[in-house]
Amino acid sequence: MLGFKSEAAASITLAGIELVHMMRKLQGNFGSTVALSLKQQFTALAA
Repeated sequence: MLGFKSEAAASITLAGIELVHMMRKLQGNFGSTVALSLKQQFTALAA
């Protein structure tokens, strides 16, 4: 694996990975009062 070409790209990627881990552990409501599935949370954040 060659790695990241910039520190910014690495930072963004790691933040995304951490966010998905938080979503899997249900550690946040992500701006919604109703319980969302992992797919629904990810879709809402990607929009």
